[in-house]
Amino acid sequence: MATTGYRLTASTGIHKGDREYQQDQVALLQHPRINGCVLAVVADGMGGRSGGRKASDQVMMTAKQLFDRYDPSTEEASAILAQIIKEAHLVIKLTAISSEQEPHSTLAAFIINAGGDCHWAHTGDSRIYHYRGATFVKRTTDHSYVQALVNKGEITEEQAAVHPQSNILMGCLGTESDPPVERHYISKLRAGDSLMVCSDGVWHYFKNSEIGSVLSTLSAREATEFLIEKARSRARGGGDNLSIVVVKLEALD
Repeated sequence: MATTGYRLTASTGIHKGDREYQQDQVALLQHPRINGCVLAVVADGMGGRSGGRKASDQVMMTAKQLFDRYDPSTEEASAILAQIIKEAHLVIKLTAISSEQEPHSTLAAFIINAGGDCHWAHTGDSRIYHYRGATFVKRTTDHSYVQALVNKGEITEEQAAVHPQSNILMGCLGTESDPPVERHYISKLRAGDSLMVCSDGVWHYFKNSEIGSVLSTLSAREATEFLIEKARSRARGGGDNLSIVVVKLEALD
């Protein structure tokens, strides 16, 4: 996919990890009518064998349906992302009523428009990262118990990474209350930038600087494979499901 000044190269990866079943879902969608417009989305489902997978499946179905109808000339990408979160949340709640399960899911997604601007949104603890070369620019802030402790200054980021309650979420899709949503806007991506969205099965095992080094030196495909393989190794047999999308903006020759 070529656009002014750069081309997009991208890759997705997914692995069951050391779990019995896969509840993560991942998608990288190219807009059906607009070259250079893409949506990346990761959903980490929770709620038993079938409940979590049903929830993440609903996220993907909702995201695809709304992105296919998205018209950048008349709609804001941020509004589409907000609508995906709202509708997926409602559908997952309806699934819970009909199936007597407790399906929940995180959601982290970004849209890159053909003009080079980027919008992202998330709820839960799946993350989006933005790098410029190897330099960390920004990432999402988890809606989790340990992140709340970090925000209050009660523990450090390093302590949060090994906290025994690091998997407790303060909000996600399918809960009784409306999910917390954080949004971010990048006015102009440029050649050398990388975006990554992943579940906690991936990011839990890496420092920001390590991810930057990987994204800046490897291709999108190599980066996804390396990060999954290294996370699997560092999990030492206790790893969660892993899902990841990497999009790199490479300069045109």
